[in-house]
Amino acid sequence: MRSTRSGVTAATLVGLLTSCPTWAAEAPHSSFSLLVENDVFYNTDRDYTSGVELAYTTAPNETPDGLVDFAHALPLMPDTGDVRASFSLGQDIFTPANTQLAVPPLDQRPYAGWLYAGLGLLAKDEQNLDQLEFQIGTVGPASLARDSQAFVHSVLGERKPAGWHYQLRDEPTLEITYERAFKLIPPKSILGLLFDIEPHVGAAAGNVYDYVNAGGMARFGFNLPDDFGPVRMQPTLPGTNFFEPTGGFSAYVFAGIDARALARNIFLDGNSFEASRSVPKKDFVGDLQLGAAIATERWRLSFTHVFRSKEYKGQPRSDQFGAVNLTFLL
Repeated sequence: MRSTRSGVTAATLVGLLTSCPTWAAEAPHSSFSLLVENDVFYNTDRDYTSGVELAYTTAPNETPDGLVDFAHALPLMPDTGDVRASFSLGQDIFTPANTQLAVPPLDQRPYAGWLYAGLGLLAKDEQNLDQLEFQIGTVGPASLARDSQAFVHSVLGERKPAGWHYQLRDEPTLEITYERAFKLIPPKSILGLLFDIEPHVGAAAGNVYDYVNAGGMARFGFNLPDDFGPVRMQPTLPGTNFFEPTGGFSAYVFAGIDARALARNIFLDGNSFEASRSVPKKDFVGDLQLGAAIATERWRLSFTHVFRSKEYKGQPRSDQFGAVNLTFLL
């Protein structure tokens, strides 16, 4: 009798394991993403020095019907395909190269911070990813950038920057960003591994950034997740703060470029409606990024090394910083 019960139990267990789909084969999940960008990875503290963003992204079947209908009705978004909604909160920090002077040099970029909340719509089909994001926020003291940087420096035992009194003035911000990425070469097999190539185009408008951009990214590895690479903070290449695992463990390297033609950058041009520090910006800026990512059926971790060309006239050196992204599927 005992062996009969054991046999039934074993058969039942085998049946359950073989009949139930794997976690990766289930419907797409919602996700939570943490993104940290900082030049501390390369022992610098200047220009774009820090960025932090938290984001929650719905699964397609959790996206409110009103947002789905709105996305499908927009001329730049597809009429069909999965639609996700992304809710984000972020902060960017910018400083001059010399942060120990109480009166910063006039020929270096001004101190500035940006605190924002974003609502994004992400429409994805088999070939394309369209991302539209609305961001509201503030630059100036209300961005809390001075307090954030002072706290981090105190934790690290470093001297606090001395010139924040000259930061940009308080100004509410509204920014709209759109990008389309598409699989020019969907995942193909080479040398027993997979690679794909994803060009992109985009634009941004508002009182923070006005630009158009274009570029592309290539990935190479095994068991590539169904996504468009790790997310980064704007302005940059389009990534996703969600991913769809293809089963098991994934690992890949990636490289990408983005070129932007800018009409406005508030962090260089200064405040829109009152006098503030400013420097003459360059009209064309480029990013080169190199990185690696690993992923399981529940999380993705990536590191990106970003090289950014000079952003303003008289800038002594180009910039580089690192970006770490950790995304959990919920």
